[in-house]
Amino acid sequence: MSTVLETEEHRALRAAVAALGRRYGRDYMTTVIREGVHPRDLWTDAAKLGYLGVNLPEEYGGGGGGMAELSIVLEELGAAGSPLLMMVVSPAICGTVIARFGTEAQKRRWLPGLADGGITMAFGITEPDAGSNSHRITTTARRDGEDWLLTGRKVFVSGVDIAEATLVVGRTEDARTGSLKPCLFIVPRDTPGFGRSQIDMELQAPEKQFELVLDDVRLPADALVGEGEGEDAGLLQLFAGLNPERIMTAAFGIGMGRYALGKAVEYARTRQVWKAPIGAHQAIAHPLATAHIELELARLMMQKAARLYDDGDDIGAGEAANMAKYAAGEACVKAVDQAVHTLGGNGLTREYGLASLITAARVARIAPVSREMILNYVSHQSLGLPKSY
Repeated sequence: MSTVLETEEHRALRAAVAALGRRYGRDYMTTVIREGVHPRDLWTDAAKLGYLGVNLPEEYGGGGGGMAELSIVLEELGAAGSPLLMMVVSPAICGTVIARFGTEAQKRRWLPGLADGGITMAFGITEPDAGSNSHRITTTARRDGEDWLLTGRKVFVSGVDIAEATLVVGRTEDARTGSLKPCLFIVPRDTPGFGRSQIDMELQAPEKQFELVLDDVRLPADALVGEGEGEDAGLLQLFAGLNPERIMTAAFGIGMGRYALGKAVEYARTRQVWKAPIGAHQAIAHPLATAHIELELARLMMQKAARLYDDGDDIGAGEAANMAKYAAGEACVKAVDQAVHTLGGNGLTREYGLASLITAARVARIAPVSREMILNYVSHQSLGLPKSY
């Protein structure tokens, strides 16, 4: 794929991460999925090479880069067949929020571990009755002396079983207006009242999904991210995490699409039924070419979103990140579908390893926000059309 918009350092990073990905590959990922364990070896090696914290500040052990670099890491691991989904959550969302808005003590406590992979942090925002409507979040925090008491439920929280803490989105009452405003709390895994249960998923992935129940979870004052000052502080923190989440989901989808397309192209070059390989027939070649084009276009928008975000343009990055996530989700699903179709019956065998991606590819369409909600965003924010809700 073209890298003309990237620096020499970016191209070197791509090549190095791709080499790491090839050392592990799809066989490694299918093995850890089958055994029900997490890809700790790959996570550890990526951390040792500085890839997991490439977006975090250097003074806290990170690489001093941004979303442009972190998205390259996830995309290339995905293109090798071994994506690390917790990269979306731990360094991209949680690391970014703490780096931008955390107190000095919070940065010292969490960022070095997030950067070197020794600490993993989960992110809890989705609720059973709220879905994509963050205004309906009912997890609330109330003061009890110097402490906070946090109560509520969260669903589809990835990796809580391996995370030292979870960054939980709740709401507090504004003392001045009485209205509820967003707030983010760092909740250590073993905090009393913090319960979790695994959700039984058809999706085959090493990262487990959990429902969380927070029953008057008592937290110290410094569990609240930042100083809590300003009426919109929590809202700014929330969106500071959601834009990287969308950029990284785009990287996840593009990487998976590239992996599937690569397998299909390799098969189409060599599979011969009549006189020529099947890839010589336009009915096979053109859909694969289309898939390649759509993945390239999605990557361009992802690069734009990452650049805007790293330059501090949160508003511009919001539009581009949503568009990138939408484009990558669509391109990923189409690439996987066409790859399976190209292989025919072989596309459904365990040997070729594409069939499991049929379900996995839908993640990029559904999470962290559905394609329909992105279309709503573009309709309202970009085109100025009225809302129906």
